[in-house]
Amino acid sequence: MKSPSIRLVLGLALAGSLLLPGCKDSSSTASGPATVASQQSITGGSRTGDFGPPQGEPIHAMLTSPPQVPPPTGRDHPAKVIVDLEVIELEKEIAEGVTYTFWTFGGTVPGSFIRVRQGDTVEFHLKNHPDSKMPHNIDLHGVTGPGGGAASSFTAPGHESQFTFKALNHGLYVYHCATAPVGMHVANGMYGLILVEPPEGLPPVDHEYYVMQGDFYTVGKYREKGYQAFDMQKAIDEHPTYVLFNGSEGALVGDNAITANVGENVRLFVGNGGPNLVSSFHVIGEIFDKVWYEGGTHFQENVQTTLIPSGGAMMADFHVEVPGSYVLVDHSIFRAFNKGALAILRVDGEENKTVYSGKEVDSVYLGDKAVSQAPVAVAAEAKAAGTLTLEEQSKAGSVLFNGTCSVCHQANGQGLPGVFPPLAGSDYIASHSHEQLVDVVLNGLNGPLTVNGKNYNSVMPPMSQLTDDEVANILTYVLNSWDNGGGAISKEDVARVRESTPRSEGAAH
Repeated sequence: MKSPSIRLVLGLALAGSLLLPGCKDSSSTASGPATVASQQSITGGSRTGDFGPPQGEPIHAMLTSPPQVPPPTGRDHPAKVIVDLEVIELEKEIAEGVTYTFWTFGGTVPGSFIRVRQGDTVEFHLKNHPDSKMPHNIDLHGVTGPGGGAASSFTAPGHESQFTFKALNHGLYVYHCATAPVGMHVANGMYGLILVEPPEGLPPVDHEYYVMQGDFYTVGKYREKGYQAFDMQKAIDEHPTYVLFNGSEGALVGDNAITANVGENVRLFVGNGGPNLVSSFHVIGEIFDKVWYEGGTHFQENVQTTLIPSGGAMMADFHVEVPGSYVLVDHSIFRAFNKGALAILRVDGEENKTVYSGKEVDSVYLGDKAVSQAPVAVAAEAKAAGTLTLEEQSKAGSVLFNGTCSVCHQANGQGLPGVFPPLAGSDYIASHSHEQLVDVVLNGLNGPLTVNGKNYNSVMPPMSQLTDDEVANILTYVLNSWDNGGGAISKEDVARVRESTPRSEGAAH
């Protein structure tokens, strides 16, 4: 009989043999766990990512603007891939009626999507448009080498730089500008994604989309109309005005929503440019079948919400079973509904009531993003030009009311019996001055109340997060709807009430 120590040595030797490279269960099928593990060990590091010199003629990479993704490389060999990317500084809308100067890779936020294959030799050309005011460079997290290419790509306005790297690790990687002050360049929209495919490619799906979150810091408040400059102190303090997908509130809603059909498979390539916040990425009404967390080799299954660090990425696959509007959010939820981190996946097709009772309008989640914001921008432009009409103000107010007030007071102004008082034909509105009505919106109202002869005892929270023109437009719409007698409230009227309201430090604005 063997001694305990001999049995221990034999046991350890046996366990060690099971871990030797190349050892596998001969009964595993081509798609079984042993093969998958073997593939991951072969392709999961830079020491095994060099498949030799490029083969064939050089290829010019197809770059796409978000939310589109280039097609799979479809190659079984490494190639020389030439990437041409231009930095462009331009003024664009960050929200309806709000403009901001973005610094971009390729003219979009996020920058152009780059797709290569593991083992490819990438010849990178970075141009800086002659109209740029700043020098820029690029740090690609998919590069093996100091700075990720930053030192090799420092480019003055009107110039071009070039460097070469070999894509040794497959995965989904962030790229960004790394010119000082780095945070400011990133905060102005200088980031994007590069996908390095594994040699065997990714599993095929019906749709692939490119979504990237970023936090933005403006001098003005959220949705304050007109041009807004970058606020360095807010950025240092990590207090963003906006948290957005693809660079603007309207990037992925309404006519810009991404789409799919019932029964299809969707893949999202999601990055987080930061510069500061971690994303809690979630699709309302869907569960991710697979999440390649942190953009790496391994995946988790049946995931509700996944963390994406600043400067990180992930891939998610899921199958859509029922139609409707699926809302993409950062589930740090005030960012979604009060800073803009919200997008829509619109799925068309036949209902499946064995899975879900029926298609419904997600007005509670979508708010004013469910309808066009164009009347708001029209009113803002007219106000700035001194030509704002009552009709323009009321149309803007209607859009804002439907997104802000209609859940409680209902779209027809009738309220909810015994719970929320009506605004339609309201004797409360008729008996109060415009100043008092503005005060109610800004500071809230609670306690017993009688409207049109009926008693209510509920709470209206303060809506001081609304800008002065938003409050003015909403109240003007209410005054001119449902037989309320008419009248107009101006942005200046709201500003006077706001300034005269004592409010503790940090209590909204």
